[in-house]
Amino acid sequence: MLPKFLLADNSELPEAVFIVHTEYPRFVLNLENDEVVWFDALDPEDGREVLEEEVQALIVEAETFYQREIDFYEK
Repeated sequence: MLPKFLLADNSELPEAVFIVHTEYPRFVLNLENDEVVWFDALDPEDGREVLEEEVQALIVEAETFYQREIDFYEK
């Protein structure tokens, strides 16, 4: 089982930090520019409709996760 969020980086984008959300709807959030790349289509016909508020809440949760991790490593 994977954690709900993972931190990621890439040497091709040295200034960027990514948060990977591993549960539906799966996405990668680039904290450098707030770009979100979705792995799952948010199609209401798939039976798992995701409202805009829920998506926004997931992004806030991802940012909170990142801050908690940074605080942990700065100790």
